[in-house]
Amino acid sequence: MFSGSLVAIATPMRPDGAVDLGGWERLLDFHAASGTSGVVVGGTTGESATLTDSEIWQLSERACAHVRKPMQIIVGAGTSSTASTVERARRLSELPIDGLLIVTPAYNRPTQEGLYQHFAAVARAARAPVIMYNVPARTAVDMLPATVQRLSQLPGIVAVKEAVPDLERVQKLVELCPKDFAVLSGDDATARRSMLAGAKGVISVTANVAPRAMSDMVAAALKGDAAAAAQLDEPIAALHRDLFLEANPIPTKWALMRMGKIESGIRLPLTELSAQYQPAVLAALSTAGVL
Repeated sequence: MFSGSLVAIATPMRPDGAVDLGGWERLLDFHAASGTSGVVVGGTTGESATLTDSEIWQLSERACAHVRKPMQIIVGAGTSSTASTVERARRLSELPIDGLLIVTPAYNRPTQEGLYQHFAAVARAARAPVIMYNVPARTAVDMLPATVQRLSQLPGIVAVKEAVPDLERVQKLVELCPKDFAVLSGDDATARRSMLAGAKGVISVTANVAPRAMSDMVAAALKGDAAAAAQLDEPIAALHRDLFLEANPIPTKWALMRMGKIESGIRLPLTELSAQYQPAVLAALSTAGVL
């Protein structure tokens, strides 16, 4: 159901922090023209922690009206509260979206059983397919492969975005979960190897600024062409690294601004990319051929 190069799309904002809906449509068009398989609205790169429920709804509604198939629309609905996540999932399922991305609850550090019960409750409430999202570097909780396996058996849970940069972890997930369950990489630097090991795609940060290059690399990896995938990955490897010189999406939004794709807006507590890192990001954009 979900595969290919899916972008964790940035939310364009004006310098005062207001969401820029005109810029939003231009970004969607950029990805549609560049081979992106789908967009994740209101994910980490989209500054989900600072978006209101009404803004997530507005961005999602506008994407549904603007995007044409086959590009898919996935909406981030996860919070640290099971009750509020269930309510978000239920409401967003009213839109003609393709899926919901549900991150593990941050800060409160649930047990593996708590994670199971959390995702099971969301799956019961949602009418759109659920993609689980494991990113312990941000949430302080790691959903283990055995828990993902249990959840993969439930109706409505169709995929996991695994952001632990560990090839053995990806291989274990592929081995444990049903064949029609999608393991998606959540780490650009290891995505190529993850797909060659059985992952079905990537939810990418790099695809924000180099969507065509990312799409081409992913297509080669999914075909099992390791040599071509490695060759295509080499020019964008610096982006995989340098778009994380400061917390995501700080470097990504600065890069998109330098590319003329968005205005300079970003919401506190995030700030513009520090001057000391700007030359490295510019060099990575140049190497990738997108600046």
